[in-house]
Amino acid sequence: MQGTRQQTPPATYPATDRTVPTRSADRASYDREVVHSILDEAYVCHLGFVRDGAPVVLPTLYARVGERLYVHGSTGSRPLRMTGQADPGLPVCLTVTHVDALILARSAFHHSINYRSVVVHGTAYDVTDPQEKRLALDALVDHVVAGRSQDSRPANKKELAATAVIRLDLDEVSAKLRTGGVNDEPEDLDLPHWAGVVPLRKGYETPVADALLAPGTELPGYLRAL
Repeated sequence: MQGTRQQTPPATYPATDRTVPTRSADRASYDREVVHSILDEAYVCHLGFVRDGAPVVLPTLYARVGERLYVHGSTGSRPLRMTGQADPGLPVCLTVTHVDALILARSAFHHSINYRSVVVHGTAYDVTDPQEKRLALDALVDHVVAGRSQDSRPANKKELAATAVIRLDLDEVSAKLRTGGVNDEPEDLDLPHWAGVVPLRKGYETPVADALLAPGTELPGYLRAL
């Protein structure tokens, strides 16, 4: 019996009514690698859903595993509890944004930012399979610092019981990016106001060890590499 051959996903995600921007559509990208790179570089997403007829948006950690995103939280968390109760799942919108630079124009109207963002629409499902849940939790830890899941105590039964995980497939998704400089009007170019790009930089400071660290515990290589 031959094994099932996994199909290579297409290079782009399909554009849908919900993923085509109504403004600056030329900045949209459906390139799979672009979407993945934006998701993999960020730590926090914003998860939007409807509760009691009103919109709610919550910031939370997430991780990508292939074509799925995982979000975790307490089993008492309202959106995670709602996901387990919803049939077939909870409709959500998940967003991630990087701000790369401030764009200071001569006119107030043309001030802007350079950014990279991803918007995912879909249905979130409660992860109940123990193996998938372990995989998701390891991915969440490793998304914060690569290699950390192998250098920490895994969750015990009590902690697993108190933790809920939801998954969201990357089916209906798009990226949007702004790059470049100032877009002032030609008649404003002679105005005596400074204009230009202020790049923003993300970095890591030197790790500070916990005061109760066991004697002889050294800074691991994956942290030194940061």
